[in-house]
Amino acid sequence: MNTFWQDKRVLVTGGTGFLGTHVCGKLRTMKTKEIIIPRHGDYDLTREDNVIRLFDNCKPDVVIHLAGLVGGILPNRERPAEFFYQNLMMGTLMFHHAWKSGVKRFVAAGAGCGYPEFAPKPLKEVDLWSGFPQKESAPYSLAKRMLTIQSEAYFRQYGFISIICIPGNIYGPYDNFNLLDAHVIPALVRKFVEAAQLEAPEVEVWGSGRAARDFVYVGDAAKGLLRAAERINRAEVINLSGGEEIAVRKVVEMLKAITGYAEKIIWNKSRPDGQLHRRFDTSKARRLLKWEARTTLQEGLRSTVAWYRAHQDEARK
Repeated sequence: MNTFWQDKRVLVTGGTGFLGTHVCGKLRTMKTKEIIIPRHGDYDLTREDNVIRLFDNCKPDVVIHLAGLVGGILPNRERPAEFFYQNLMMGTLMFHHAWKSGVKRFVAAGAGCGYPEFAPKPLKEVDLWSGFPQKESAPYSLAKRMLTIQSEAYFRQYGFISIICIPGNIYGPYDNFNLLDAHVIPALVRKFVEAAQLEAPEVEVWGSGRAARDFVYVGDAAKGLLRAAERINRAEVINLSGGEEIAVRKVVEMLKAITGYAEKIIWNKSRPDGQLHRRFDTSKARRLLKWEARTTLQEGLRSTVAWYRAHQDEARK
């Protein structure tokens, strides 16, 4: 029986968000002493006085930092300054004051797009700083990448234990299904579910379909984050993903079958594909965490489609 969490006060930033909802759900099954989810209206994590007040009020044993400004290719292109500033400030301040307040473990979600654009595949943690990331997401991804430097620095000087987990393309229930800033799978799930319901004559898909991603179901990623807190006693960077590269075109074919949509697909090649290839080396997670993604893409897509169908009104927001 896992008793690690039973005496712990756990602060989860972004705990009502996509990944955070699943992390908190798993923590509740582990009989965690207390789960603290700060609300943005009470604490602005880009302001140091707010972060200090948060730690003074909550006194957590473990911090899982998932809060951030996130979005797909289009919002990253349109609002790069916001993506850089907000993610850099939140990460830096939360990390520093977690150490200062005596937190025993700090776990944060990094960004898979932070790997260098031309790093060899599969992407290995040792190559994270070997080049510049894909330009469109660089402000966001470099802000997140700096957590790995802070992690190593604070362990060397203070012995502070922190783990930066770098997930692949996470998808699943409670994702962001807003078509203006959703990632690829939730955007496609919404399009195909609604096209099937409305018997639409065609569905437009952005890009050429050639771009491939390494997808990981959100429940698997959440389990990996918690396993990192339980097992790691130093500064580490660890990939959490499926370890398999799957083209967007294949995802489209799977969603057509799952939703029963049989009409025309229009590939809008004027929209960006983003980075064409991304696959993660997950051997470190298997070795250190005894973790690997268990949910197949077929299973995960079926679960996501079922959830979206049951929650369309709220998910569209």
